[in-house]
Amino acid sequence: MAMSARLSTMRLYGSVIALVSGGYSIHLATTGSGMATSAWLMLVLGAVVLVHGAVLLTPLAARLGSASGLLMLVYAVLMLFTQLWMISMGNSGMRDGMNGMNEVNSVAGGMGWDAGMVAIALLMLASGAIMTARRDMTPSKGAME
Repeated sequence: MAMSARLSTMRLYGSVIALVSGGYSIHLATTGSGMATSAWLMLVLGAVVLVHGAVLLTPLAARLGSASGLLMLVYAVLMLFTQLWMISMGNSGMRDGMNGMNEVNSVAGGMGWDAGMVAIALLMLASGAIMTARRDMTPSKGAME
């Protein structure tokens, strides 16, 4: 039986979104100039999202059921919150001049907000909403025939 016959399209999309966003979050967190609060949050969140994406490709996903969509929503909100926090830190640093900017870099681990992460988080938000609203995360019997 082929893998595509066992997984719904929605689960595949959700998995790909989680794998990409988790991997990108880990990448951003580990390539900054330091590991401060925001970098650690992005690293941990990225790892959890990456594992969730991998679980969606396995039979264990059936145990998550509709909670999978809610988890995606929570991840997306946390990712957006982290990005908004970095934007607010960067804006206050710009108003305070160069000394303020140095303080921002030490707090945020040298990281600024990332438009790609915001876009991926918005995609995760939409995916989580769709996964929560729809109940067909597993294929019907007709899909396996």
